[in-house]
Amino acid sequence: MELLLHTINVFISTIGDVLPIAGIIFGFQFLVIRKPVPHMKNVITGFFLVLIGLALFLVGLEEALFPLGEVMAKQLTDPAFIFAGLEKSLDLVTWQDYYWVYIFAATIGFSTTIAEPSLLAVAIKAQQVSAGSINPWGLRTAVAIGVGIGIALGTYRIISGTPLHYYIITGYVLVIIQTFYAPKMIVALAYDSGGVTTSTVTVPLVTALGLGLANTVPGRSALLDGFGLIAFASLFPMITVMAYAQLSEWWAKKDSKTDDVMEAARSEGATGMTVINQARGEGLVKSKTFFGLTLETQRDMILMLVEEHLSRNILEKIAGVGEFDKKPGTGIAFQINVEDALGVAHQVEQLSEVVEEEI
Repeated sequence: MELLLHTINVFISTIGDVLPIAGIIFGFQFLVIRKPVPHMKNVITGFFLVLIGLALFLVGLEEALFPLGEVMAKQLTDPAFIFAGLEKSLDLVTWQDYYWVYIFAATIGFSTTIAEPSLLAVAIKAQQVSAGSINPWGLRTAVAIGVGIGIALGTYRIISGTPLHYYIITGYVLVIIQTFYAPKMIVALAYDSGGVTTSTVTVPLVTALGLGLANTVPGRSALLDGFGLIAFASLFPMITVMAYAQLSEWWAKKDSKTDDVMEAARSEGATGMTVINQARGEGLVKSKTFFGLTLETQRDMILMLVEEHLSRNILEKIAGVGEFDKKPGTGIAFQINVEDALGVAHQVEQLSEVVEEEI
């Protein structure tokens, strides 16, 4: 009965929290846009379901997730658990003895992030707007690894008592450096990935874990040391997502033969080339990148305008150097007749000499 009354009170409180949001949305719709709300019945039903869902979620946090996080922190820091039943004082425990706390923090950070609905929504949208170049599972895994690392490091900070700003400043300096070297298509998404991790599933457990540790580790303050884990959970996904993209790009380019193909074409008489980067390509076998996480392999397209008498030799040469026929997905070379072209007068003179020698 007490739980039911508490749930009703939370539901009423949630209505007060959601009403301003609904007021702004409907206000703009009717007063600014001045059009009726499409599918009004569905919208009202959706708002009612949101109210019920939020109320039940908040009650669940208070009744289960917050107590669970605090209990786990207390049990994992108990000297009887750390020293396998031996009676020892907490004053004798060092930061190395809390390794189960670090393992639990990393695994709970990883698993809650994988289950995060907001991250799933962003990953699906990223796949859609990138035409499939960004794989949702790869992105979610990279973000989850970052959260796991961040929360594990955050628990170490609480246990060791080291200042929070040392970690945050160092982390953001690393993010700034990575921004200059990471693929441009992933930078903004990496920044957003840090925000979507701190949502409905991750925050309650992580906050409860931090407060539980601060209350049980000797010499720690719940106010000064208990908070800060969310900052780690927001920071490290940016690092790991950009690192994932950088490693994926390196993995895709480590067998790149663009420079060799261009040099081979020049040796057969080609006088100039245009290289188009970041073209998406896939052969008979689906491309894999770092650790099997799929950020689809980016290809280079090389365009060259050559004299007809030289074209066959150039094709055969670049096909041999590029090993196009030795393994699938390496590349393809083909020839298209060009009826006319402008802007190549300076190359015609050089080509004429080469063609005369060939003939």
